Amino acid sequence: MTNGIKLVYDVYDKLPFKKNIIFALQQFLAVIAATILVPVLVNSATSTEYLNQASALVGAGMGTIVYLLFTRFKSPVFLGSSFAFIPALIGAVSFGYFGIIMGAIMAGLVYVLLAAIIWKCGTDWVDKYMPPIIIGPTVALIGFSLAGSAIGNLGGNTSYVTIFIGIATFMVVALASNRGPKSIRLYPFIIGIMFGYILAALLTIVGNACNIEELIIMDYSAFDDIGNFDKWIPDLTFLGAIDQGTSLMSSAASWVTVAVLFIPIAFVVFAEHIADHKNLSSIINHDLIKEPGLKNTLLGDGVGSMVGAFFGGCPNTTYGESIGCVALSRNASVSTILLTAIICIVVAFIYPFVAFLTTIPTCVVGGISIALYGYIAVSGLRMFKEVDLNDSKNLYVAAAIFITGIGGLSLQFDFDGQAIVIGTIACALIIGIITNLLLSWKAKEDDDF
Repeated sequence: MTNGIKLVYDVYDKLPFKKNIIFALQQFLAVIAATILVPVLVNSATSTEYLNQASALVGAGMGTIVYLLFTRFKSPVFLGSSFAFIPALIGAVSFGYFGIIMGAIMAGLVYVLLAAIIWKCGTDWVDKYMPPIIIGPTVALIGFSLAGSAIGNLGGNTSYVTIFIGIATFMVVALASNRGPKSIRLYPFIIGIMFGYILAALLTIVGNACNIEELIIMDYSAFDDIGNFDKWIPDLTFLGAIDQGTSLMSSAASWVTVAVLFIPIAFVVFAEHIADHKNLSSIINHDLIKEPGLKNTLLGDGVGSMVGAFFGGCPNTTYGESIGCVALSRNASVSTILLTAIICIVVAFIYPFVAFLTTIPTCVVGGISIALYGYIAVSGLRMFKEVDLNDSKNLYVAAAIFITGIGGLSLQFDFDGQAIVIGTIACALIIGIITNLLLSWKAKEDDDF
């Protein structure tokens, strides 16, 4: 591969420690916003506290280290909390900590199975059953399905103050990403969060001074527990599972429901895995699909995601923000990724920092969500550039996924006295695959005549 950038530090290069710290902090800033937003969004949507930011950081750090071990430190990839699994996590919360962990394990086992199939059969089958016309609309649908959550975090249509803060936050993210100097274009989410946080804090000061309740946005109660050193230990998911037990997953129906929530999304994230590794390969002039090999990157991603959820509740995925950081800094050293993972774990045990994260207003999160969920949707639509939309077969496949998905089609069955729900994303993906196979088969029959 010869079309990449000119790297300052290659994959296997060892950096001086002081330089490596700077590069690792840059990586940390690039990935932290998205990593900590997943538990916030899930908790907000479910009105629970099953996930938290500190544990998500531990999970991301541990998952990344596992990935690096499986890829023999040959692939500079960071794993962070996956936004694609937010609908699955929201559904799994009703099954408690154990349900969340088991869902992540099921999704990770999909990666392990795919790695075994690729090791045995190669990768040609991927293009047959999951071409861009399937993956593109499904990825876009994930972003669209989360749009309601973003608007809900803004305050719905009732609080003009929070809507203003959220929209202003989004605008700052967009400006920082597109019009800011190169030194800040990599951190638009951090810039947006800082702006929204300061704006909300200023309005809260005015609200308290003038006794205007609508302007009081901030809640600093989390800082009251700084002296409580029990709070300095993250609420790791496996500890919650031990305390809560497995009672909420005691029936066969609950296991089937969790499987249906997580497994279909794992196939979608699998496509993102391939795309991210191909993208990074072109940047660093190393074909990661060949070395360390797709089967090894999948194993690292799958097992790393299981380990990440075991500690932090959130299944992990490869991060485009991290890949962008590699490109901008021209530093592809795996040692930097390893140090970033260690920083994530260490920071999670510094409660004042974690307390600060919990004070970020929900409306600011909503503004960031417009950008993040929109990015997911647009990244799916971008895959249409590889699709011939003049082919009526592709139009029907896309129609099947979009309309059943946006329309909210889901299926519910009774099993062992409990309801098993096949969610919207799963239904849309299954119908899309069947439609594509059916129309491809008919086309082949026609060619024979």
